[in-house]
Amino acid sequence: MLCQVTSMWQINGLLMVFAALIILNEVERRKAGAIAIFGVVLAVLTVYFIYVNVAGVECQTTLYMGGWFHYAKLYASVAGCIGFCLIKYKKGIGAKQAFKCFPFIIVAINILIAVVSDFESAIRGAQAMAAGLNGWWFSNEGVWLNGGWWNWVNGIAGILNIFCMTAWWSVYSSKDEKKLDMIWPDMTIWFIVAYDLWNFQYTYANLPTHTWYCGVALLLAPTFANALWNKGGWIQNRANTLATWCMFAQVFPLFQIAGTFATPLPVVYQNVVAQTGVVNGLELGQLTADVIGKIAPNNSMQGFVAMAALFANIVCLAVIVKRSIEQKKNPYKEDIWVGTKDYEAALAKAEVE
Repeated sequence: MLCQVTSMWQINGLLMVFAALIILNEVERRKAGAIAIFGVVLAVLTVYFIYVNVAGVECQTTLYMGGWFHYAKLYASVAGCIGFCLIKYKKGIGAKQAFKCFPFIIVAINILIAVVSDFESAIRGAQAMAAGLNGWWFSNEGVWLNGGWWNWVNGIAGILNIFCMTAWWSVYSSKDEKKLDMIWPDMTIWFIVAYDLWNFQYTYANLPTHTWYCGVALLLAPTFANALWNKGGWIQNRANTLATWCMFAQVFPLFQIAGTFATPLPVVYQNVVAQTGVVNGLELGQLTADVIGKIAPNNSMQGFVAMAALFANIVCLAVIVKRSIEQKKNPYKEDIWVGTKDYEAALAKAEVE
């Protein structure tokens, strides 16, 4: 209903990416794994990114992932991973009480990066509509996007989602001997569901040729780990898997936009597929404005998911306000999910001073 799946290989690719992210997250929870991936591997990739961009090398990275958003997302997510490691190992600034609000700050920055991108798409879509192109506009990464009111709605949902993060200073190192996790007890299933709906809609509308992986597998992996064995560690799981996927996608974008495992195109392109015969993101990007501009998009699911994301964040924020009033607490300075199953399970793992 959301995406036009045409092959079992696409489902296999989804399961493969999901499993890989789960496994790599477990590696990155260990100190050696984090140093290897977020230190050594990222350093090598940074040299590669600088070289191909400065030298003007035509490759997968520069042709399909050259926009500002992907680099901003990669390095912002890695900054989160490093900051979380400093907190859980209590190293340097990570041992300071004042630094405990860093997780909130870095997550808020990541959300705002996406919100700006959502608003950009809404504006560009309006300009394209005025130009008679049915809202289709060509991104600097070679993808035809369809911008509209749903981008404004989801951008607002993202802003609300920032205020659904509570107890900004209540983050801890885990009790286990290896200090595997940074625990944020007050980040419960309420926030996680609101975040996942918002972020899925962001990818669905703005990264349509990636959404099968970064909007489904990438969101499910940390949520799955948090639900089954790593309660309270969702934000660390999310940062680890996001940074890992961004590194892979920045180097091998064709994995998801062409070939065997190409992302199924969202239903917004239903009429485009029917009238032109395109089957993947690469072919979609090769259409001209004269061709795609005459085809009406199917925006039904974009609007539906955007409204669902907004509703979820409004409800989450309303419950936070209600609980904070009842408990007479400032929800951003104090824990307000005390007594809930998620909170108590996470707190039991945390090393509270």
